[in-house]
Amino acid sequence: MRSLPIVAAAAVVLLAAVPASADDDSGFTIKDPRITESSGLAASHAHPGVYWTHNDQDEPRVFAVDSRTGRTVATITLSGVGKPRDMEAISVGPDGNVYVGDIGDNLNGSWDHVWIYTFPEPQALKDMTVRATQYTVKYADGARNAEALMVHPRTGRVYIASKSEDGGGLYEGPAKLSSSRTNVFKRIGDVPWVTDGAFSPDGKELVLRSYFSARGYEWKNGGLGADHRVQAPMQGQSESVTYTADGKALLFGSEGEQSAVVRVPLGKESVSGGASASPSQGGGATADESGQKNSFMYGLIVLAGGTALVLGIKRLLRRG
Repeated sequence: MRSLPIVAAAAVVLLAAVPASADDDSGFTIKDPRITESSGLAASHAHPGVYWTHNDQDEPRVFAVDSRTGRTVATITLSGVGKPRDMEAISVGPDGNVYVGDIGDNLNGSWDHVWIYTFPEPQALKDMTVRATQYTVKYADGARNAEALMVHPRTGRVYIASKSEDGGGLYEGPAKLSSSRTNVFKRIGDVPWVTDGAFSPDGKELVLRSYFSARGYEWKNGGLGADHRVQAPMQGQSESVTYTADGKALLFGSEGEQSAVVRVPLGKESVSGGASASPSQGGGATADESGQKNSFMYGLIVLAGGTALVLGIKRLLRRG
């Protein structure tokens, strides 16, 4: 019986030796030391398994992070825009453009306008400087602070969710943004105090998150429908949320160095049917598909190891 602790230790060593998949059910960790305030998160449309993120008070740049490794595979610097004040959100539209929301206002209404920057998703992932388009945005009912920007995957319309101590509002932009005049966003609904939001790939659901919770809303006739609670992880500073490209799960992100991105499968309350009907770009397996294959292989390894350990224990007991 004195040999049993040795067997238990062997089990720990075996399980530790099994590599953890970067894109399994637990999500991934952002490893780039430059990304210390990941304030937004969006699944790439052109590159399966890649997610766009950015710091908030930073240079005009965004990062493409591979969920399979947690490493940055491209840094995109934006030219043609001023120095960002407080970038808080990112989304990818059906037009193939990445939308960056420089919409934060920690003084809660000190700026009478904010900005949105857009640039086309690059065909190849590498460090580059791209020419971005800058849009000036105002709210119809006055300046306010906001951290959530969402682009509807069907209509391409841009929405912003503001935040204040007594809640927030959902604001709808014009049918098409204009770079030559101010874009006025109009309030179309009330929402909780939120730090980010995302539409499902099929456009049927909108999820908004705060520091301590998240809610999903059925998207009907261009507005908020019935809502339900969404399972959200507790994180140090809960800043971002996005759907996986296949629409089967949500990814929740946080600020800080080596920040974790947690994957949460959609609950039965979700009204989303999964991925958009439009074909995805690029080839190869998605991150979720790779994770399922890797998890299956690791499961076989653990099962085989566990079987060997059980046999070893039986032999030790017979010897005792």
